[in-house]
Amino acid sequence: MNLVTDEAWIGSLISWVLSGHESIRLETKRVSGKMVGKALETVCAFANTTGGWLVLGVEDPSKARGPQRLYGVEENQEAVDELIRKLGTHLLPAVDGTQIFRVPCTLRDGSQGSLVALHVPASDKVHSILDDGTWTRGQASNREMSASEITELSYRRGVRSAESEPVDVDFDLLVTDTWRLYLRGRGLAPTGIADQLYRIGLAKKVGGELRPLRAAVLLFADHPGALLAAGGTRADVRVFHYRGNMIANEEVPNLRKPPKTLSGPLYHLISQTHAHVLDELAGGLTLAASGFRTIHRYPERVIKEALTNAVIHRDYRLNREIEVRIFDNRIEVLSPGLFPGRITPATVHRAGSFARNPLIATNLREFPEPPNVDAGEGVRMMFSLMRAGNLYPPQYRELREQAQEAIIVTLLNEERPPVWEQVSDWIDRNGPIANGDLCRIANLDTLKASKQLRRWVEQGLLVADPNRGKRNMVYSKPTGDATNGRPDLLS
Repeated sequence: MNLVTDEAWIGSLISWVLSGHESIRLETKRVSGKMVGKALETVCAFANTTGGWLVLGVEDPSKARGPQRLYGVEENQEAVDELIRKLGTHLLPAVDGTQIFRVPCTLRDGSQGSLVALHVPASDKVHSILDDGTWTRGQASNREMSASEITELSYRRGVRSAESEPVDVDFDLLVTDTWRLYLRGRGLAPTGIADQLYRIGLAKKVGGELRPLRAAVLLFADHPGALLAAGGTRADVRVFHYRGNMIANEEVPNLRKPPKTLSGPLYHLISQTHAHVLDELAGGLTLAASGFRTIHRYPERVIKEALTNAVIHRDYRLNREIEVRIFDNRIEVLSPGLFPGRITPATVHRAGSFARNPLIATNLREFPEPPNVDAGEGVRMMFSLMRAGNLYPPQYRELREQAQEAIIVTLLNEERPPVWEQVSDWIDRNGPIANGDLCRIANLDTLKASKQLRRWVEQGLLVADPNRGKRNMVYSKPTGDATNGRPDLLS
């Protein structure tokens, strides 16, 4: 347990705890014998959602107000010790990264005592309590999860993957040129495709009979999307090429040509999609007013990495194709599913590799000239090459408010002004930026700063705070992790 001595941080924590009611990321408890079980449920629930803070020694806000809530853990230190012990024995699996702090403070009666604050990170696993179920966090309370919710969370976290599910597809349909190309590099004994796939973990026994896994169908079938459609899932790529910078909500779509559907075993699907997108970009754009043509400046490796990641890491449970949208000023790649594990849009460029579909990722490396040899460095490479080309960094977002969730990565075809790096760094260090801040950073007048901020909002690089008035507006990155008021020192 860490003893906190930073008085500013202590004041910040206590002010935050006493400022209002419990929330999705904050719970307070007085310590008692009964507290231990409820506290374990809260730790489990925080880990299974977005993380949070459990502060012990504090009365419920419905029973007292302000400093009168500060009872301290001295009421029952034994219960605190029991909770800390059970964090390692009763949470299955244990929640890695939980931090525990003893916080000295003045209690409700004026005496000196302490609180205990537990910071629980969002986990990349699914956690349960020994003999007490699996819990999730609501807006201000915990709830035990149903079996279907546990399964869904397991898929979202990457603990389970649709690629490892057996499917009802004839093995003969996997004996293709792609399978034979794969065999050349593996050197497997000639025992027949069913046995060969079984021996390398791409087939399972179901009712005494071998069935190929979904990963095998995706890797080797000539038309995996068609074979898997009967099970309510898709595996193809759709490419849309639009005129202008927006999708027009009109009777006649503003498409330059009919959408293109690409299908095939994943090894070929990646290369075919990359080639098709490059062909679409090769013609350049005609600017309506001037008649001059311009070109797309995206580095080819960046485009291929975005497409490769979408194909390899998408959620193959979902009945949705990967979509590639080409506009005059950007490319968007939509991949079904959300980020697995602890990866977020804000951390994807430094989080390294987390394969939702490890069977697919591993076996693609057995092909000649595999598309995924960067071993977790691919996204970093995208950021580096876009910066080297004086372009804006790739933008990652999760689309959660849809019938089927997706990740979208946007590549902007516009030169990045030098001031963007300063602004980006300023926001990372200080939080949301206001017009006056940009004026000081870039030596701009108010009108030019306002115009530049609006431009960044239009590009999706910044978002305006909806709770601020026009005169007091501040802007932040859309990928920033909200703190929900929690103290910054122990994020």
